[in-house]
Amino acid sequence: MPERAMASYLRTLRTHPGPGPAPLPLEACARSLGLDGLALLLAPGGNNPELVQSFGERTTALEDLQLTQGQGPSLDAARHGMVLLLPDLADTSTFAPTRWPGLPGGVGDLGVRAMFTFPLRIGVIAMGALTGHRTRPGPLSHDQLAEAFGLADTLTQIVIGRAARPPEPSCLLVDEPGWEFAEVHQATGLLSAQLGITCAQALRQLRGHAYSHDRPLLATARDVLAYQLRLDDPDKRWP
Repeated sequence: MPERAMASYLRTLRTHPGPGPAPLPLEACARSLGLDGLALLLAPGGNNPELVQSFGERTTALEDLQLTQGQGPSLDAARHGMVLLLPDLADTSTFAPTRWPGLPGGVGDLGVRAMFTFPLRIGVIAMGALTGHRTRPGPLSHDQLAEAFGLADTLTQIVIGRAARPPEPSCLLVDEPGWEFAEVHQATGLLSAQLGITCAQALRQLRGHAYSHDRPLLATARDVLAYQLRLDDPDKRWP
């Protein structure tokens, strides 16, 4: 049961010796919920959602795809506090191309057939999201839904507790170097300095290049950091 896994996590959190807390038991929770993957996203201070921790071989690619396109169920849940239950992604009445243009095809290519998002929120304030997926269609059972909502509530309380604990108010569940898309931020900063543009503009260029070349955002960021790609002239390489 996710409740038992989270109770164990809370006990570990209090005695964890590292600079950041212990990893979340996402694998145990995913298996209990009958999911093939789980992702925890945080949007501290209303910033863009960040993939903080994940479980599942397709999870990082699924979140990368949504981050590249700047749209998707995970981002809607993390940004706007939306619960989205999509038990069959082949059903265009719910997973509609008109709602997320270009996304259904990419998600289908990953072999993901169902998605479920549960926001981390206090009232109307969205703080992040817990998102799960399956490689087969089908809804969550009533018990699984109740457990997923309970897990999201527990995670919300952990986030609140971490945010209120000095001296690391912005480092909620892991140290920044452990965030799965930290290299995207590093590449964004590098591009901002190289091109003399704002970080927001640099991130848009990075996403645009990844999207137009049908590449993962994380892989594109790593090429920039390795000086294997320069967005001012993609056909050239650094000396």
